[in-house]
Parts: sequence; C-alpha cells; structure tokens
Amino acid sequence: MDSVNTGGAADGGRAAAGEGGPSWRGAGAVLLPAGVMLALGLWGLDRGGMWRDEAVTFQVARRSVPQIWRLLHGVDAVHGLYYLLLHAVLAVRPGETVLRLPSVGAAALATALVAALGARLARPRVGLWAGLLYAVTPLVGHYAQEGRSYALVCAGAAGAALLLVRALDGRPWWPYGVVLALTCLLHELAVLLVLAHAVTLLHARVGARTWARWGAAAGAAVLALSPLALVSRAQAGQVAWLPRPDTGTAERLLHAFLGTDGPVFWTCLPLALAALPGPRRLTLTAVALPWAVLPPLALLTVSQLRPMYDDRYVLYALAGVPLLVAAGADRLLGGRSPLVPLVGTLAVALAFTHHLPLYREDRTLRGRPDTFAAVSALAAREVRPGDAVVFLPSIGRRAKVARPEGFRTARDVALTASGPASGTLYGRERGAAELRRELLALDRLWVLAEPYALRSRWYPRNPTERVKLAVVTEEFVPGGPGRVFVRDGVTLGLYIRRPAAAEPPPAAPPVPPRPRTR
Repeated sequence: MDSVNTGGAADGGRAAAGEGGPSWRGAGAVLLPAGVMLALGLWGLDRGGMWRDEAVTFQVARRSVPQIWRLLHGVDAVHGLYYLLLHAVLAVRPGETVLRLPSVGAAALATALVAALGARLARPRVGLWAGLLYAVTPLVGHYAQEGRSYALVCAGAAGAALLLVRALDGRPWWPYGVVLALTCLLHELAVLLVLAHAVTLLHARVGARTWARWGAAAGAAVLALSPLALVSRAQAGQVAWLPRPDTGTAERLLHAFLGTDGPVFWTCLPLALAALPGPRRLTLTAVALPWAVLPPLALLTVSQLRPMYDDRYVLYALAGVPLLVAAGADRLLGGRSPLVPLVGTLAVALAFTHHLPLYREDRTLRGRPDTFAAVSALAAREVRPGDAVVFLPSIGRRAKVARPEGFRTARDVALTASGPASGTLYGRERGAAELRRELLALDRLWVLAEPYALRSRWYPRNPTERVKLAVVTEEFVPGGPGRVFVRDGVTLGLYIRRPAAAEPPPAAPPVPPRPRTR
C-alpha cells in the first residue's frame, strides 16, 4: 500500500509530542468547536427579512423541479444543485429561518472537520484551537446565516481535505472523489481545490501510484463538473458586473480571513507565518497553506483578464487559515502542560469578544446590503390598489420577489408572465411597442428604479428597458415634493404625466386705424 506518513505539522506528530491522549480528548476537540459554531449560527437566525440573494433562493427553491430545471438552462446553473436541495428542505416548511438552517448545519460540520484535521495531523489542542478560531471568524458567521450555498461549499472543501488525508494514509480514494465532485457541483469555482491538493501531494513527496489514484479521483470530479461548466459559461453575463480585483481586494480578503484590523489580525498573522517552515511530508501546514492561498490567488490572477472574483467564491479557502494559526501557536507554545490548551482557548475567546460588535450588527437587517423591508412597507403605505408600477430595469422586480406583501394590490404594468411561468428569475415583460402604448395610456405611474437607472449616462441595450426609460423621463415628471423616496438602495417615486405645453394666447383683433385729424 502506497501510504504516506501523516506526522504532525507542529511537533513532528502526536507520538513525538507525547500527546496521543485518550480518545475523549480528540472527540472533545472536535465537538466543542462544532457546538460553538452551531450556537453562533442559531443566534439571531431570524432577522425579520431576506436580502435579495436569499430572496432568489427562496422563490426558486419553492418552484417545482421541472420549473427549476427550466430556469437553470437560462440563469443560475451554478446554483442548481443548491436550489434542488433547498427545494426538498422548504417542502417541509417554507420560511426564512428554515431557509438558513442548512447553512447553519454546514458551518457546524465544517468547523468539526477543521478541528478533526488539526487533531489528526497535529494533536487535539491544535484541532481545538483551529476549530474555535474558525467558528468565531466573522466572515464564517456571516455566511452561516445566509440562505446561499457558500457554507455548504466550505463543509465540502473541509470534508474533501480530510478524506484526502485519509486516502494518503491508505484508505479508499472514491469517498474523496465523490465529496470533491459534490463540492464543485455546489459551486464550480471550488474546482480550484484541485490545485491546492496537487501542491499538498507534491510537498508530501508521494509515489507514482498515489499520484495515479489521486489523478483518477480528482479527474472524475472535474469530469462530473464539465457539463455544468459548459452551461454556466454561456451564462457568464450574470457576473459581468464584477470589477477587476486590485491590491486592495487582496488586502481586504487577507483581513477577512485573519481578522479585522487590530489585535486579532496582528496576532494571527505572525502565528500563521510561524507554522510555515516544515519538513517535506504530509503535515498540517502542507494541507492548510495551499488550501488557504492557491484558490484565492488563482481566481485573483484569472480575474485580471476576465473578472469573476468575489470573496464569497473563495470562502472555502478560509478554513486553511485557522489551521495555520493553530499550528503556529502550538509550535511557539510547545510543552505538555494541561494549561496550554486552556491558554489558547482563552485567546480565541478574547478574539470573539473583539468581534462581538460585528456579530451583533450582522444579526440585524443592517448586516445585509438590502432586505427591501423598508421599500415594501413604503409601497404598502403609498401605492393605491390598482396603481401601475414599473420596475426600471426589470431586475428591480427583486424587491417585489423579496417582499411581495407591499406590491400585492399594485399592477405590474410591464409583466406578462411570472418567473416560474416564464422560466426566468423575474418574469417576462411586454415588447417595447406594446409597453409604450400601455405607459402612454396612464396618468400616474409608480417607478421603482435601481440607483443608476435614472442617471443620464445609463443607456440600456434591451428595447423594453429603453422604452421604460424614455417614457418615464420624457412623458412623466415626479409627482411633487415628498413623492419620491429612497429606501434599501432603490428609488420608489410617483410620476405623473407631464403637463401639455401651454398654448399661446389668441392674437388680439387688429385695431382699426384712427381717423386722421387735421
């Protein structure tokens, strides 16, 4: 069997450190961080509103499976597996809290797997510290309460890393390949894990047989991803809004992974660096460093040519950072005193108290970009039953999708078919000529516009959007002071028909000439 020595990263293995310990110690090192993550994930889970991406998940996952399948041929193919999973979850009980529960569970699972990696490749206290640090990282807590796929991708990445280590220790390779494939299907950019795992094998100096087995497992995962990659490539316009990343982007990611500015960041950074020198074998550093660095670095590099970078797309790489920090702390502290694990645990607790204000804000509606709660309440108060509403552009209809209660009595003048019926996210709208006739027949119109939509420089390519913009700006005027509102990053305003130009007064009748007098 072509297995690899999985000696510890910090002190040359548990045997060398003399910390094999009873089995309950290793179990506690895994279960305690998972319990902390679960508690943090459940804390404030019901924020009283969904932001736009969660609203998309909620409305898509409640469609029938054929409707979801039809949608994925046009948009959001990258989230298809997640939508199908949430379809089954929301079939039990649809609701905001239930929508987020899979992410909470996935975050707790990821935490347990991070701790298990640290305990397996180093010793229990390293796993304990790494798991706790992962659990209290604000970015992890943010996505643990998000109704999107990113927490599940993190759990898959951690599971793939642990299964890779087990396979290198002589276990079967197929579980690694299956978990890696599922992780990539949850989000295709998780395929960058393959680069990280290849570097891990290179550092461990594995033999040709191991390379062949890993190549077969990883290749099968990539092959399973290829149909999704082909479909999503045709949908690349969905991320056309992403800017080209710069050095500031990389700096923000570094702080998000290691902690915000301040003592947490400047404590974690040198500890992570302290873990870097290591022997050429399968160590904790050999697993964690490529995992933390290569996926973000690869995506940042590719995005210089074709922007597709967002922090959440490489969130799964964050798990490598607490493993490095814990390994570095273990190397510097050394010793077998039972107080050492307690010291590290107290240090993580201090880091949590430092981040506590961020956690509290994240559990309110202010913690998300837009929940549309305020604009929905405003529409419910201001829009009369039967009033016409137009969304400029049509993506603005996400406010109605997220919080439909405010728009139930309004007439969506441009809409001809709903999202589920049309196989789209936000529905199908009338053609340009038909919509122009509809709009010109109105005397008053509510316009819900994205921030850029009413700017003079915006010129939409879609003919229907051009008609909306032209008619609103040329044929209508704002309904007066106090009738245009800005809420949740969008503008909701009442517009009335522009008064006709006043006709010139009739010409005065000619004045007869006065008789001449001498």
